[in-house]
Amino acid sequence: MARIDELFRYLKDNKGSDLHLAAGLEPRIRVHGSLEAVRGWPVLPHGELLSLLRELVNDSQWEDYSDCGDLDFAYGLEGVARFRANFLRQENGCGAVFRIIPEDIVPLEALNLPKAIEALAHLQQGLVLVTGPTGSGKSTTLAAIIDMINRDTTRHVISIEDPIEFVYPHRRALINQREVGTHLRSTSTALRSMLRQDPDVLVVGEMRDLPTISFAVTAAETGHLVFGTVHTASADTTIDRIMNAFPAGARDQVRTMLADSLRAILCQHLIPRRDGGGRVLAAEVLINNEAVAHLLRKGKAYQIPAVVATAREAGMQAMDVELRRLVRDGVISAEEAYMRATSKKDFEQADLPPASVVKFPAGH
Repeated sequence: MARIDELFRYLKDNKGSDLHLAAGLEPRIRVHGSLEAVRGWPVLPHGELLSLLRELVNDSQWEDYSDCGDLDFAYGLEGVARFRANFLRQENGCGAVFRIIPEDIVPLEALNLPKAIEALAHLQQGLVLVTGPTGSGKSTTLAAIIDMINRDTTRHVISIEDPIEFVYPHRRALINQREVGTHLRSTSTALRSMLRQDPDVLVVGEMRDLPTISFAVTAAETGHLVFGTVHTASADTTIDRIMNAFPAGARDQVRTMLADSLRAILCQHLIPRRDGGGRVLAAEVLINNEAVAHLLRKGKAYQIPAVVATAREAGMQAMDVELRRLVRDGVISAEEAYMRATSKKDFEQADLPPASVVKFPAGH
């Protein structure tokens, strides 16, 4: 048993989401968004921490980390959980971050997402994006959608993961999970072969570079259902991120492709509850319709928030509207909502209860 397993058990027992290790500091865990020191553990010098990390990986992985100063992998501790791991180098020596991956996939129905999200699992083709900042629950939401496909359909799902996080049990669907560095040499290699493997659903993971973004848009346009994640804070900035990845000369064509293939964007935040009892999900939902497609073709993504705000009957939901609702219901504080609001000015002018009034920062 690796000595670091004690920290993984501590993380789970204390309902943490992440374990942070850095040479020269005591171990810390993130609980409901805040970091706190692990009780009973001292400061870890570089040599001692390096020894703890070495126990988790094989010779090849350790060589990669030694050469590059960075390593991504997954680690499973039986009876506890799986962990998404990243080894790094920092100013004082080595470091690592571990994100806990629950053993059981939370059913989509239990995530308190807008009803429109359940329909995404039953789409036949198109592009669906789950977006939000780091730690906003994107992986959990995407896993829940794929789990619904697994439960309700007989389709073939292929995922490219770096590393594999949630492991899907054998149900009605056929799911092939492929890990970069373990089952395939690189993401680009996997992208070239995916369409030759008779897929119905493709999960491309984080869309961080042009090859992955281009593949996702093209595959969706050619009749596949494609899911991906993006580190963006709103639907319109997601569109901008995708468009800006392409050379200027290709963007008119991509706008047309996106207008035809995009099905939905779900943007989410996890926000601390006002009563200290964990975090609550706030979501923005964009469903592609004629109005949205028209704006995409014209390159007017900045007008999309206006469509989202006025199309609730179509299943859409604006982030700022949801944030104000959570404040009025006493679920989150106005300060937390304000930090995530898209339009600071509109938020300041919103009709909020007196108990939620705050002094907003100058200049907003």
